[in-house]
Amino acid sequence: MLELNDLAEDPDLWSDSGKARKVMRERQHLEGAISAYNSLSQDLSDNIEMIELGELEGDDEIIADSENTLKGVLASAKRSEVEALLSGEADGNDTFVEINAGAGGTEAQDWANIMMRMYMRWAERRGYKAEIVAMRDGEEAGIKSATLLFKGENAYGWAKTESGVHRLVRISPFDSNARRHTSFASVWVYPVIDDSIDIEVSESDVRIDTYRASGAGGQHVNTTDSAVRITHLESNIVVQCQNQRSQHKNKAQAWDMLRARLYEEELKKREEATAANEAGKSAIGWGSQIRSYVLQPYQMVKDLRTGVESTNPPAVLDGDIDAFIEAALAQRVHGGGAEVADLD
Repeated sequence: MLELNDLAEDPDLWSDSGKARKVMRERQHLEGAISAYNSLSQDLSDNIEMIELGELEGDDEIIADSENTLKGVLASAKRSEVEALLSGEADGNDTFVEINAGAGGTEAQDWANIMMRMYMRWAERRGYKAEIVAMRDGEEAGIKSATLLFKGENAYGWAKTESGVHRLVRISPFDSNARRHTSFASVWVYPVIDDSIDIEVSESDVRIDTYRASGAGGQHVNTTDSAVRITHLESNIVVQCQNQRSQHKNKAQAWDMLRARLYEEELKKREEATAANEAGKSAIGWGSQIRSYVLQPYQMVKDLRTGVESTNPPAVLDGDIDAFIEAALAQRVHGGGAEVADLD
């Protein structure tokens, strides 16, 4: 920490803006880790003392309150332990989260919209700045697709295990016969590329299309072809941006998104190569079904990779997904399974 402070106070550091940002980010991360450790240590000490005091005075209420607080301390310690595992080269970066409705028309498009809200609420809970970069509305309800941008410390590191297929089982609000329907949506998470990562893409490698941004109406609907879609010809990766007011700004952000997707593809290839040599390692990929959300005939959300469960789907769909993410991160680092937990 002292070394980082000395570097940050060196006026020559700021002649290299990329290096300066890296040093400041590392210092901020370390300060946060130290502060979290000190807070946990103090809470542990205080509540142990309160339990000892309660035992001396025969005060069961103090003991019970302190024991409940210690459960929260334990949960925070486990979360900090998982956060310490976020050591990948892009884990500290901001992240894009792309959601696509599966086959099934209105049902799947409504599910994709529910998922978009879930991730926006999750980002809000974590204190991230969240914005919708691009969105295509469904014909009757919901969305066909959306790309979200989350800005904050370790945004990609925390979100990266959410890539995959998410399945919903419920009584359809669009079915007059109140039948049970199964819907699918795919999620793809990829990091925002900073200046320290160089991804070369030339204009001859892509096709660039412009179109008029769609929306629900009012001031957010463009009257010019300002939205931009870029298709990478070799990989067939498609990105689009429509949230900026000008075509120039949308094009610049779309280029950033394309470089990010290509970089994430390279990260995935490296991880799959490593996983192929590790027995028990979970397969990772676009087609992997990772989580099931059952609202009927019973209430259950289950992660199919780790076995972690919740009997409170409304809370999960309101953004309470950290327990699933923490288990998936721990499994990705350590391999093997994770203990099944009831998260209600």
